[in-house]
Amino acid sequence: MKNEYIETDVLIIGTGIAGSTAALVLAENGIDTIMISKGQDAFATNTYHAQGGIAALKEEDSPEQFIDDIMMGGGGISYRKAVEQVVYESRRQVKEILIDKLKVPFSITNGNYDLAREGAHSQRRVLNVKDMTGKKIQEHFYRYLKKLERTKKLKILFGHTAVDLLAYPHHSTNPERLYEKPAVIGAYVLDQTSENVMRVFAKKVVLATGGLSSIYLHSTNPQDAVGNGIAMAFRARARLANLEYIQFHPTALYHREADRFLISEAVRGEGARLMNRRGEYFMKKYSPLGDLAPRDEVSRAIYEEMLKYSDNFVLLDLASFAKIDIKERFPTIYENCLKYGIDIEKEPIPVVPAAHYSCGGVLADLRGRTSLKNLYAIGEVACTGVHGANRLASVSLLEGLVWGTKSAEDIIETIGEDNDLYVIAEVPKWKFPHPQEKLDPALVWQDLVTTRYIMWNYSGIIRTSKRLERALSDLDYLRHRINKFYQQTVMNNRIIDLRDSVQTALLVVDAALRNKVSRGAHYITSDTD
Repeated sequence: MKNEYIETDVLIIGTGIAGSTAALVLAENGIDTIMISKGQDAFATNTYHAQGGIAALKEEDSPEQFIDDIMMGGGGISYRKAVEQVVYESRRQVKEILIDKLKVPFSITNGNYDLAREGAHSQRRVLNVKDMTGKKIQEHFYRYLKKLERTKKLKILFGHTAVDLLAYPHHSTNPERLYEKPAVIGAYVLDQTSENVMRVFAKKVVLATGGLSSIYLHSTNPQDAVGNGIAMAFRARARLANLEYIQFHPTALYHREADRFLISEAVRGEGARLMNRRGEYFMKKYSPLGDLAPRDEVSRAIYEEMLKYSDNFVLLDLASFAKIDIKERFPTIYENCLKYGIDIEKEPIPVVPAAHYSCGGVLADLRGRTSLKNLYAIGEVACTGVHGANRLASVSLLEGLVWGTKSAEDIIETIGEDNDLYVIAEVPKWKFPHPQEKLDPALVWQDLVTTRYIMWNYSGIIRTSKRLERALSDLDYLRHRINKFYQQTVMNNRIIDLRDSVQTALLVVDAALRNKVSRGAHYITSDTD
């Protein structure tokens, strides 16, 4: 039967490191929890694709130095209290959860963890499983959570897409709710198999939906990382922040058949240097840190070199400088490049910048609480202030781990405060259009590609007011057309992603247009330059 509902204490939307951490802590404390993913398995996440590693405070490391590295990497606008929390919690949480509980097999040499150094880090402090750290973390999380699912109050639902947050007063038929504090009470969720949109009621909702970088033409993210959580939070009227700060990873593999394959920053940490197609190593011209400069500086430098010589890519030379066994240290990168005829032990890698990470998102405090009652945001969908204007490498997995724990702890403390908050009868069932039009994949694809080209050309690595104004106008026209399409069409993932893509793109462009100061991952030049 359509339009049934289910109830739970906590609904977690997303299965990456942030959502998985929250689910683990909640389940082990006896909290009834449902975790959903629009993917068909646990591995359709940005966490799974993270190559480099997870930074953590070493025994001999100075907390202040680690804090300073993050603050500098964030362009000076990171929230210091959040940075302090992620640094001081790092060693304990990595050990207790990832090492002791999950048994993640971090690389070890001679009995010690093989720590990597990445761009803008002052020293080696990045735990890794060679170049497949995120993959191993995600696999071990899933294995552990499946055990909890058999013994604890945890249910994991794949193939279930959050369509919209349920919120008072917006979704209530009771006019008196208008006078109460806005609160989230669950979500409308699409069961992809039955095509039924059900109501999932929850005392607490955790957004852990990941990033938005696939609203750009070139991205390192999975295709469906289009900012669903940000779009849902916006429609529910949650506060957003720092959406203009989109970090472009400097080095995605340039090959017509290898879109979205990331060449980890750890490659430059092991000595690789960038050169243009004329054989000139160029990073020292742009930063005193050279090839280990922050990502925004490296991306802009590559962009400038490409423009200068009308090139489509530059080259990353590891073979000439590596003091390591390349195949042993970077097996995934080695195998993937070899698949496309590139032997990284003998020749440089063609690379191009690609949209990689959203430093902004749904504004969340030190415990993941948002401006809406009972709504939490953790991981890349959130703006905690850790990343400021530009994320320091390998801090994102750490932030997801720490805020996953903190949000769960806050939920455990407060779950009993509003047992009678929602009234099911007040919230209408999902209204399906009648008649429902069949989805036309050509229309969906064209609108999605148009959005991605607009974002790449007008709101990319280097922006101007005129480009952003053009983007705003074009996207606004698209939004009206897409919303009409959405209201008339059979519900599925593709139409949901299309609607959320254009909405998120508009939010990014609007934030960029309002911020006239170039800082970190937001670089805006004068229209007359």
